Amino acid sequence: MLNMSSIYCDAPENWGFGFQDIASPTMYGLVELHDHVSFYLVLILVVVSWFLVRGVYGSHAISYARNSHGHTIEFLWTLAPALILGAIALPSFRLLYLMDEIIEPQVTIKAIGNQWYWSYEYSDYAEPLSFDSFLVDGPLRQLNVDNYLVLPVDTSIRLLVTSSDVIHDFAVPSLGLKLDAVPGRLNSSGIIISRPGVFYGQCSELCGYLHGFMPIGIKVVSTENYLNWLATL
Repeated sequence: MLNMSSIYCDAPENWGFGFQDIASPTMYGLVELHDHVSFYLVLILVVVSWFLVRGVYGSHAISYARNSHGHTIEFLWTLAPALILGAIALPSFRLLYLMDEIIEPQVTIKAIGNQWYWSYEYSDYAEPLSFDSFLVDGPLRQLNVDNYLVLPVDTSIRLLVTSSDVIHDFAVPSLGLKLDAVPGRLNSSGIIISRPGVFYGQCSELCGYLHGFMPIGIKVVSTENYLNWLATL
């Protein structure tokens, strides 16, 4: 059997620089938007650097000082940034609204932030299931938990996030999840996880002196294994 951890990067790595591997349509959209924006950043850097070098060291460096203004260049450097901002804003708003959509959820999970652990509730079943998830020792520094949140793959899931004390944040990079857990308020997000695996995250809102010790562990399995897991509880 293949070791999934050797194929995918679903947890932080030493000297890691890029994103963790994509495991949901939401994260795919975020990475695509990042690449889209990076293209314009590199384009702007190249163009501005070219004008800077040419203006300082080029053969026309002195003649620029004699020009008080130029209607054409002023029009261009006003129009070009507006077009670039529009090209960035349109896909950004599209992704923002898509991330808020919850399409006919088949499973509803409630995550509750506590100082300093997470509690999970499955409320779709005749006998609601709930348990706590604490940090334990393991191979991954400050990421291993005693009870994993188990979810089915390729299933529309509604995630509800709240807090019992102070503000926390439920963040799992591979899934593109980052939801504030606010006392007295429910934040929701829809997610479809596209492959099985074990995914890790952490609280991403400073919540006290043990803020760095409340990891998130999510185990994604096939629908059959998910139903078998429910039957054993």
